[in-house]
Amino acid sequence: MKSIEWATVGTDIGPLLLAATGDGLVSVVFHADAAVREKSLERLSAQLGGELVEDTEGRLAEPIRQLAAYFAGGLKEFTLPLDWSLTAGFNRQVLRELAAGVPYGTVVGYGELARRVGQPTAAQAVGAAMGANPLPVVVPCHRVVESDGGLGGFGGGLETKRQLLALEGVLPAPLF
Repeated sequence: MKSIEWATVGTDIGPLLLAATGDGLVSVVFHADAAVREKSLERLSAQLGGELVEDTEGRLAEPIRQLAAYFAGGLKEFTLPLDWSLTAGFNRQVLRELAAGVPYGTVVGYGELARRVGQPTAAQAVGAAMGANPLPVVVPCHRVVESDGGLGGFGGGLETKRQLLALEGVLPAPLF
């Protein structure tokens, strides 16, 4: 049985639950208080069939370091091995395009991302793929916005999306 290493890290947007397999970072979960953490770990164990091991020094040491650098404003691109096993098909295709093709400090519309993966009428499906992203922040679904400039939805909440876009200089930082 493979192990799934996990840890909770404090960030500017609240605690994040990180999990990694031998293939790479597999999950990032927002607002990881005790209840969210417990539910998320149960789901991960069921989905991946592995033993859960809390560890910040092993597979998660580099993701933790890169996330800290990102939130400090010093990292513009994550260079982490990713385990894509929690996503498949169209969603995986869209998320891979997002990770590779929408750099720090930029945004893309749902429809544009749909066009980039050869499905120009699939803007709503792109939205669903963003909502199912198992690796938010690292695979930057916060950079996907509505064509009219609206923020669109976000699994971590719109305030979290605003904070991430402000960190990247896309939106002005809050005044308070």
